[in-house]
Amino acid sequence: MTSRFSLIVSQGRVADRTDGALVGARLVGDALARLLDTEPQVIGSPTGSVTDDWSAALPEAEATLHGLRDAVGAAIDSGLTPLLATNTCAASLGTLPTVAQRHPDAVVLWIDAHGDFNTPQTTDSGYLGGMVLAAACGLWDSGHGAGIDPRRVIVVGGRDIDPAEAVLLSDAGVTVLAPAESTAERVAELVAGRPVWIHVDWDVLEPGYIPAAYRVADGMLPHQIAAIFAALPADAVKGVEFAEFEAGDADVPERVSLELVLETFQHLAR
Repeated sequence: MTSRFSLIVSQGRVADRTDGALVGARLVGDALARLLDTEPQVIGSPTGSVTDDWSAALPEAEATLHGLRDAVGAAIDSGLTPLLATNTCAASLGTLPTVAQRHPDAVVLWIDAHGDFNTPQTTDSGYLGGMVLAAACGLWDSGHGAGIDPRRVIVVGGRDIDPAEAVLLSDAGVTVLAPAESTAERVAELVAGRPVWIHVDWDVLEPGYIPAAYRVADGMLPHQIAAIFAALPADAVKGVEFAEFEAGDADVPERVSLELVLETFQHLAR
């Protein structure tokens, strides 16, 4: 398959609290590389998971976040579409500010069970991944930039959102679609043909399809994500990042999950 994509794989810990997401990112990256017949650019080296606070995880991830920033910027500047296999959503601290610089008019589709819109003042868990979108929108300073207009952010499949986080999302003007509202027609209507950056955290799905560390019931189904992808004009998609595939699940064979990832992605690679 001739590829317009630049494949980037995150292998440095970015606040990982489980060991499976780094393995999952590598497996997804390998599968995409075979599909596209391309060589991935690997950023960072794996280290063990730690349940730490964002204030410790953030400086530890600095080199990986800088590497992701530079790789995404270089891909866009070369006329390619970045395609990322990342471990945690927090890896987007490195990507989203670059998107804001290169594609300031882009809509961000944040396809995720969570809003990831907490700040250091509102987080209960201290988890960096739950704060990434708020940082990219300038609600707090991660040290890695911001620039995303929250009025151009659409959270698709959101259903596990903290009360204080919900207030921040509403006040900032972020559109949040519950799974029942996250139809291909509704998403395409909101995107309205504008450039779009797509982020997928696999916990957006009903558990049992593509495992994620944080399982949230009443999710979307793979064919619904595929339908959203198919409804977007191919030339409008400026980048894609797949995050949080948790390898090593006891109930779902990895080959099944990887097949679903590839089948879903191919609705963008048409």
